[in-house]
Amino acid sequence: MTIKVAVAGASGYAGGEILRLLLGHPSYLSGDLEIGALTAGSSAGTPLTDLMPHLPQLADRVMEDTTPEILAGHDVVFLALPHGHSAAIGKALEDTIVIDCAADFRLQEAGEWEHYYGSEHQGTWPYGIPEMPGHREQLQGATRIAVPGCFPTGATLAALPAVAAGLVVPDLAIVSITGVSGAGKKASVGMLGSEVMGSLKAYNTAGKHRHTPEVIQNLSEVTD
Repeated sequence: MTIKVAVAGASGYAGGEILRLLLGHPSYLSGDLEIGALTAGSSAGTPLTDLMPHLPQLADRVMEDTTPEILAGHDVVFLALPHGHSAAIGKALEDTIVIDCAADFRLQEAGEWEHYYGSEHQGTWPYGIPEMPGHREQLQGATRIAVPGCFPTGATLAALPAVAAGLVVPDLAIVSITGVSGAGKKASVGMLGSEVMGSLKAYNTAGKHRHTPEVIQNLSEVTD
């Protein structure tokens, strides 16, 4: 059976990376995976090749509007949308496996979500780090999956074994470095090449970063 996959938010960096990975997946190469609708917001109507010239296999595709109607009928839908925009789409796709790359369904505590993201918490989905205790079982057969954040993924995989073994003190310092693509495509002076080339700067320190509660949530699962 051919699996039909759609990508909502295909015009962004995350969406483009999902497409790159899909195009190299063994199931796509064998013909068992079909790439269906590619949707966007303001870029709807734009040829994909104008935004993703490194994906020549999809050069003939044009971005469509991100609506439940266009995404319906797919076996799997990846949501690579801005934070806070996944819930409405997810609710409308009851018969589809939905994999959300935003933060909407990662956090268990509503107060943490509202504090860091400033909107109403929409719930929690199975969390996509199978290496965490019990999570592989939760992900097997799941129709809703929350993709973890970049910093929490690195911090969790690096620190969780030591935390579980009681080898580190509770006051844990984690230094993570990311490239500017993590900030998305929205124009910003601080993200210009002339500002960041060959340099490094700290931002959202002292617990202000949105990924802070996610890291704490993950590591807390293996502490007493």
